[in-house]
Amino acid sequence: MKLKSIETITGTIRILTGLHVGGNKDNIEIGGMDQPIIKNPLNGEPYIPGSSIKGKMRSLIELGLFAKQDQTMEYLNRGEPCGCGKADCVVCRIFGSSSSKNRSDDLGPTRIIVRDAYLTDTFKKKFESGELPMEEKYENTINRINGTAKDPRQLERVPAGVEFELNISFKVFDNDPEKPEDLINYVFKGLRFIELDALGGHSSRGCGQVEFSKLKRTGSPLPEDFLKSLKI
Repeated sequence: MKLKSIETITGTIRILTGLHVGGNKDNIEIGGMDQPIIKNPLNGEPYIPGSSIKGKMRSLIELGLFAKQDQTMEYLNRGEPCGCGKADCVVCRIFGSSSSKNRSDDLGPTRIIVRDAYLTDTFKKKFESGELPMEEKYENTINRINGTAKDPRQLERVPAGVEFELNISFKVFDNDPEKPEDLINYVFKGLRFIELDALGGHSSRGCGQVEFSKLKRTGSPLPEDFLKSLKI
């Protein structure tokens, strides 16, 4: 197994509806937010963990493209990510397998690295100058008998319109049975799935709609409608 190249996928993540990726509740202050977002502890800047993007991509790809694959379905039926570890499993090759017991020697290392997404320069400057406040969304439960609201809670969100930097690396090996573009296309399909679904928590209540724009593959710009043109 020889490493042929490392491809990069870069672009912009634009928040269309308030984004909530949960932070540490142990640090909640008196009078503070019930459900804070994750932030850089050094400067309080919001960011999107790479694990959140990668995990959502993987789960949607498994459900959308490989649910009929017996070895994957076995894990999905238990509510787990595929861990078959077989060399012919596209999911395990791209995203990795946590099962060392089942892992094939031919599987190789995880192909994808999804880096933490930080604010673009424009929004970083706004945050540093105090012009980018986080959104406070109030939610409650409706009493089914009298229709009154109860159990009010505060949800912190990154407001719509904010942009983050997308940065993904992808390893290409000489023993991959697929062509590099075919394998990398699964990553783009994963991004498209996220656009159609959501990122972060509370998506069923309107949070986390995003779009990916200004995409480049190893420095070469892709058409603006590239993701929408993919068949998934």
